[in-house]
Amino acid sequence: MEITLFILLSAGLIIMPGPNVLAIVSTSIAYGRVRGLQTVAGTSLAMLAQLAIAAVATAWFVEALSSGFLVLKWLGVVWLLILGMRHLRNAWRGASASPLSALGSLQRGFWISLTNPKTILFFSAFLPQFVSPESAYLPQVLFLSAIFWCLAVVSDTSYALLSGWLGTLVQGRRLSRVQNGVSGMIYLGASAVLAGTKLRNL
Repeated sequence: MEITLFILLSAGLIIMPGPNVLAIVSTSIAYGRVRGLQTVAGTSLAMLAQLAIAAVATAWFVEALSSGFLVLKWLGVVWLLILGMRHLRNAWRGASASPLSALGSLQRGFWISLTNPKTILFFSAFLPQFVSPESAYLPQVLFLSAIFWCLAVVSDTSYALLSGWLGTLVQGRRLSRVQNGVSGMIYLGASAVLAGTKLRNL
């Protein structure tokens, strides 16, 4: 029963569009599903690091890192703003999206995910509620973290594939201005979502 509840709550959190999802959608629309999937690989790698910290961190440790999380958060806000403005500038000029390499896609996803500390802080408060005191702590946390990560990968991959398909339709109609405009607005939306995240209220 508890594991079912954990899966349902985790799925609800993951499906809700946040900076990671919005970045994946924007990249997939502008550059195609391959680049979108590479962005998913980047967000997934960053999430592994975040879940590892959440799995072993104590409440004191998370509190001690709060200032660092705040710096990461605002770095992410600024970077998403820059990406959004670049796409809007291309839309205004009627230019195609700037080229993006496979490594660039992966790095984009990794840094956007890493600068979103919500996963660490959410898990620090949420995950321990599903850990039984009668069993070893670390195996349970690793198991729950693995479930969360797998759900996130499946969800993000689905977003990338669907958005890549929509991007193909736009490209087929030669509407690069619309494509850049949509991507730019999505990045600005992701920046606003991240800026509005209240770290201490998770």
